[in-house]
Formats: sequence, C-alpha cells, structure tokens
Amino acid sequence: MSEVAWTQVAASWPQIAVIAGSLTAFLWVAAGSMRRLARGEPLLAWRPHPPVPWEGADVAIVAAGYLCLAATLQHLASTPRTPVNRLVDNVFLSVGATLLALAWLRFRGADRVALGLEPARLGESLAVAVRALALCVFPLLALAMILNAVVPYEHPVVDFLADQRGPTAALLVILSAVVVAPVAEELFFRRVLQGWLEKQFEGDRGVAVAVAAIAFAAAHAGQGLAFIPLFLLGCLLGTIAERTGSIVPCILLHGLFNAVSVFVMLARPPAA
Repeated sequence: MSEVAWTQVAASWPQIAVIAGSLTAFLWVAAGSMRRLARGEPLLAWRPHPPVPWEGADVAIVAAGYLCLAATLQHLASTPRTPVNRLVDNVFLSVGATLLALAWLRFRGADRVALGLEPARLGESLAVAVRALALCVFPLLALAMILNAVVPYEHPVVDFLADQRGPTAALLVILSAVVVAPVAEELFFRRVLQGWLEKQFEGDRGVAVAVAAIAFAAAHAGQGLAFIPLFLLGCLLGTIAERTGSIVPCILLHGLFNAVSVFVMLARPPAA
C-alpha cells in the first residue's frame, strides 16, 4: 500500500472506529429489543406524568427571550465575528436563554417535575440514553455521511476546529456541543414546546413529538442536509420525553450523540 493510501487510512481511523463500534452496539441492542418485543414488553415503559402548567403564550415568551438575547449579543459585538467568537457567542446565548426560560417557567409555577428534571432517577435515565444511543448512532451517522457527500455539512464547531486545535479548543467544543447545547435544546424543544403541544394533541401525542422534531430540525437550517437526520433524532428524543415525562434521558442521549461527532472531529488531523 502506498504512503498516500496509508495516510488516508490513518486520517479516517476515527470514522472507521465509530462505524465499527456503533454497528456492533446497534446489532447487540437491536437483538435484545427484538426479544423484548417478542415477549410483549415495551421498549420503554410508560411513566405517568401530569401535563405541563404553561400555555402557548409562555412558549412564545421563552422563544422571544431567546431572540431578544441573540439580538442583544449581536448588537454588543464590536468586532467581526470569527469562528471562535461565534462559538463563544453560542455558548453565552444558550446559557442565557436557558436561565431566562427556567426563571420564567418557575415564575409561572413550574416545579422540577413539571420541567422534566428528575436527577434522582439519573441511573435509570442514563440506561435509557445509552440503549437509545446504541440504536440510533449508527443509522443516523451513516445517513449523515451520505447526505454530507451530497451537500457538505456546515457548523460553527467545524469552522472553529478548522484552524483551532489544542486542549483549550477541545474543552470549548465539548462545553458547547456536549454540555450546553443539549441542555438548552432539550429544555426548549422537548419540554417547553413539546410539553405544551402534548396538551393540545392529548389524543395523539405523536403529533406533538413530530411537530417539536420539525422545529428542532428547522432550528439547524443552514447546516447542509443535517436537518434530515436531526428530525429523526428529534423524533426519538421526543418519544423518550413523551414516554417518561423527563428530559434528563434526552439531555444525556443528546450529549452522548454529540460527543461521538465531537470525537470524530477532534481525532481527525487538521486540514493542511
């Protein structure tokens, strides 16, 4: 094998490792899931939970708070935004919008259960997240790679890592993609929005899951064709939230899914 070919294989080892590992996990968990279905057991048990206390106006207020905060940060920016600036802006925007949303909903009477936050069941939530990750990461990443060949994927993290490497860059990417984004997005899409939609479509909560997943995918417009696998991921996350009444497993699954993508990007050699 030529030196160029060996170099290409070495550069592709993160993708190869992820594909092999995720395929193995998928086959293992899928086999177990089929056995559970054959015994008449649900893949995810229904957990009774009360409807959320907020209304459509509260959803609009939370969304308006995000837009106002985004406009304020953009107005305060005194220099052209580099990839580093944009990534840091996204972290501040997500954290600020999350805190504003939590403050408003608490003011409106929402407690921890209504917000879908039950840390006492962290072990159970982690088990759900890991099983769901094993089932979804291989097909969704395979689909994403196919779509990326048609329309290249674009994202601030990709731009950032194109010219920034090292421990500080890695920590910033992990903070943004694996911690901050999953918390902010799951709170809004799977709890604030979907929780309200479930009250509107109480007879068919699948509609609420689908509409929230569409909104989740649309929020990632401008990132190539990523909205397609993200819609499917949103449906899975929404189903977990609808079945359990909690966003803790959703946050964990979202964070783990993003961690796989971050691993591939960080392990890939920087562009020459």
